[in-house]
Amino acid sequence: MIDQGYGGGSMLKGMTWNHARGVDPLVAASARWAELGGAPIAWEARSLQDFEHYPLEDLARSFDLIVIDHPHVGQIVGQDCLVPFPDTAQLAETAAGSVGRSYESYHFDGRQWALPIDAAAQVQAYVPDRIAAPLGNWEEILSLARDGRLACPLRPPHALMTLFTLCGQLGGSPDSTGPRLFDPEIGGEAYARLLQLSALVGEQARTQDPIAVFEAMAAPKSRVAAAPFIYGYASYARDGFRPHRIAFADLAPLGPAGVAGSALGGTGIAVSALGAHVAEARRFASWVASGAVQGGLYAAAGGQPGHDRAWRDAQVNATTHDFYAETRATLEAAWLRPRHDGYMAFQVQASALLDDAILLRAPAAATIAALNQLSNSFASAALRK
Repeated sequence: MIDQGYGGGSMLKGMTWNHARGVDPLVAASARWAELGGAPIAWEARSLQDFEHYPLEDLARSFDLIVIDHPHVGQIVGQDCLVPFPDTAQLAETAAGSVGRSYESYHFDGRQWALPIDAAAQVQAYVPDRIAAPLGNWEEILSLARDGRLACPLRPPHALMTLFTLCGQLGGSPDSTGPRLFDPEIGGEAYARLLQLSALVGEQARTQDPIAVFEAMAAPKSRVAAAPFIYGYASYARDGFRPHRIAFADLAPLGPAGVAGSALGGTGIAVSALGAHVAEARRFASWVASGAVQGGLYAAAGGQPGHDRAWRDAQVNATTHDFYAETRATLEAAWLRPRHDGYMAFQVQASALLDDAILLRAPAAATIAALNQLSNSFASAALRK
């Protein structure tokens, strides 16, 4: 039950991202919240690209609740546009139920700025109708790519996310706190593999995000059988969601780190500091991130929960053909991106730099050096603020 009834008389507004996974569970949860006496909440959605890049300060002026990516956290602190969550028993329960580093990813400067409601990392996806099992190594990845049956979303920022993941798998995740983001040797090898892969999957990959790849994979006449580096979407693992069901698995082990090093994704729910209903927005956010809701109506409505209670639930796994059980090891060992004030600007510029490098087949040493120089400039500027 809700701890306190709502007497404000106004409808709260929320902003999420425009996909069934991002919209449907929040709409369902909000309807139940209102039935329990909470404030009515109207949700709007932005495209995946807008969601990744739209200025948070502008959103905070218009919405009470905002679904965010964790790399925005340093920027959030600098702009004073969101309010942190106070320590409560509910907060402790959410923290204890975090899958991997999802809860930690929204903790910055000693405070909790969002609560995980969606957990994700780059994993691998395949179509059981077209391939018998997930890919097991780099050679199998290349073989399927040469046969024209592999996809890889390389639209910015996803090529950069795959470069991060490849570094981790090769035993050297980028250093998110030091002066040099990429180890030159490991970063160079990861970039060389990315170039090799990009040449085989075709020019269209540079225009595709994960949703575009999944839609192409699920189409009736598609030949695409697998995507080895892609953010997991439980929606596509459900029977009947699309013409062909997509299965998911842990990353194929490519080096000494095994499945470790995937670039962590997912989303958290945050509360605007500029809204008129901060207390009520906090109550809803704490409730929807709780284990009971995440493992119940949130998962049932098509969400991809961030709480361990859902990931271990037999029924939640059954409805997604074990999406959660089959990708959990990768998520638990995922790498946390930098979160300083300036990282998002770096991600935009680094993604453009990498996109050009892939197009021009730029040499590895120069590309990694340029990415390191760019990263250092933004990290140094953040320290001076």
